[in-house]
Amino acid sequence: MAAVDNEPILVTGAAGFIGYHVATALLKEGRVVIGVDNLTPYYDPKLKEARLAELAKHNGFSFIKLDLADRQATADLFAQYKFPHVVHLAAQAGVRYSLIDPHAYVDSNLIGFVNVLEGCRHNGCGHLLYASSSSVYGSNTHMPFSVHDNVDHPLSLYGASKKANELMAHSYSHLFKLPTTGLRFFTVYGPWGRPDMAMWIFASAILAGKPIKLFNHGKMQRDFTYVDDVVESIVRLVSHAPAGNPEWSGDRPDPGSSSAPWRVYNIGNNNPVELLDVVELLEKSIGKKAIRELEPMQPGDVPATYADVDALMKEVDFKPATPIAEGIARFIDWYRAYHGLK
Repeated sequence: MAAVDNEPILVTGAAGFIGYHVATALLKEGRVVIGVDNLTPYYDPKLKEARLAELAKHNGFSFIKLDLADRQATADLFAQYKFPHVVHLAAQAGVRYSLIDPHAYVDSNLIGFVNVLEGCRHNGCGHLLYASSSSVYGSNTHMPFSVHDNVDHPLSLYGASKKANELMAHSYSHLFKLPTTGLRFFTVYGPWGRPDMAMWIFASAILAGKPIKLFNHGKMQRDFTYVDDVVESIVRLVSHAPAGNPEWSGDRPDPGSSSAPWRVYNIGNNNPVELLDVVELLEKSIGKKAIRELEPMQPGDVPATYADVDALMKEVDFKPATPIAEGIARFIDWYRAYHGLK
């Protein structure tokens, strides 16, 4: 995406994992970025503050601490800047935590999202991109997961909240012609990642000589997607606001498109990897063996994820392809540096 103007682009969740990387990429392209985050203590805020310190090194970056569930504050933000593009990545993340604190998902993923939709609607936004998740596929076992598959059976409130986001976005695309693009992320990992995700948990435990729990007895498969590939996908999509699909039919509705300016895309590596293989790669990069504890499946989890990325390739001529071994090596290099480890 060329830097064709200096109009600010909004990145919500800018202190988060993916938000930090997206904001960095846009800033490097010469864009003016307004970053918003509420710095929730879901995990150590020091990591979020460290990401913001990196972003602050760019002249085009401004940060606003804001809870998007605050209706008036969010309305004021949109009214002030009238963003032409919005990349909405702020959300309460995590499948298992949704079993513990479901209200956090309602506040952030539903109330916060409708406030963003309203801000876009009333202030001339030309394109809203927002984070969805592979969790929307729920109990679907048709592999690889396609945007044309039905996603009506989520297995967690987190997945349900992301499915709700897609439906809410569709209603605004239909009613108000707001172009919206949903981004179904598949197990994103890499430098500046989240401490609640498997890659970080496993690396931390191996380095400390503590056991790691491998659910589904280590046979869980995930479509691990390196963060740089995710960012490239998003940055390319920003300038590809969807138009309605003229071939869409209510008689045979396609779940992946619409007559409204609404689309969803899988953002995945198109290559599921077993957790046992991930552990072996981490052991190789770290130079130390893991202590493994094989556990049964956990509530809300799915045994495998696998992304069909044909729609993404057709739209922006790109597909995530960083090999898992290469991505893990980069993550471990960053992890050691961040924690001051040799």
